[in-house]
Amino acid sequence: MPEIKYSDDVLKNGFEQTTIIQPDDYEGKVVTTLIRKRNSEFSSKAVLYVHGFNDYFFQKEMAEAFIEKGYHFYAVDLRKYGRSILPNQKMNNLKCISEYYEDLDAALSILKKEKNEKIVLSGHSTGGLIVTLYAAERKGSELFDSVFCNSPFYDMNMPAYQKRILIPIISLIGRIVPNWPISGSFSEFYGMSLHKTDFGEWEYNLRWKPHVVPTLNMGWINAIHQGHLKMDKAIAIGKSILILHSKKSVRISKWDDEIFSGDAILDVNDIRVKALNIIAPKRDVIAIDGAIHDMVLSKKSVRKLVLKTVFDWLEMNL
Repeated sequence: MPEIKYSDDVLKNGFEQTTIIQPDDYEGKVVTTLIRKRNSEFSSKAVLYVHGFNDYFFQKEMAEAFIEKGYHFYAVDLRKYGRSILPNQKMNNLKCISEYYEDLDAALSILKKEKNEKIVLSGHSTGGLIVTLYAAERKGSELFDSVFCNSPFYDMNMPAYQKRILIPIISLIGRIVPNWPISGSFSEFYGMSLHKTDFGEWEYNLRWKPHVVPTLNMGWINAIHQGHLKMDKAIAIGKSILILHSKKSVRISKWDDEIFSGDAILDVNDIRVKALNIIAPKRDVIAIDGAIHDMVLSKKSVRKLVLKTVFDWLEMNL
């Protein structure tokens, strides 16, 4: 592995980043960005965080909480997201979830090179789906020691008949013509509930995490659907896993503060049911009352409970 050179990250305050050059793909050049903040004290344990769809790493408070607990903190901006978007790429574009495995392999190899002996692999939403499938794919040769999923995207949030009929049809088309655009996404209210310029308390780059998601390609639908089909069956991983989700989902058609009390993106029942298909040395599925979709961005009292739950679990399972 070539020498790893870090530079100051956009988050400043001790966060650094390095660019990992990946092999070209169907759109041309590809990079992955690894962000880190090292603990000032000696530690041999670390966490690698994988963001969700229409997202990137900006959750500084979560990072500082891990550092306070004695971890080195790392995050990855996957190819075609956030810091890793290149001019030749369509934002979020994907044909197969395994494309991200190169990103995780490279990032975890760097963590190991930097003397991290115990590693938590963490994923939010689509990142949760990715790390679960990756853990199954790398079973027996893992470069990590436990898995934590924050509201993992284990199924589409839509009526059952649409999941049975509509999604398989779109998926089939996506295999044949992956670049065919398709409109439709989640409500912009979720982003408005997060960002400081609207009703939230967080600052982040709206070009990298817009309230309204850019048009997707059908190839993305196919890639996610194929991942969901794997979650429909027994899926074996070699490490213990913690899956957290909100106690309830919320659906609003106009702005309502109810959005702060539950998951406005996924159906939490889908998460709970699909999680039961995971075979692991230990599998814990826990609901947190009042948590939003990205649970570490919930109201302060709730996110403190979320992180306490994570650290209590890791103390027993890392």
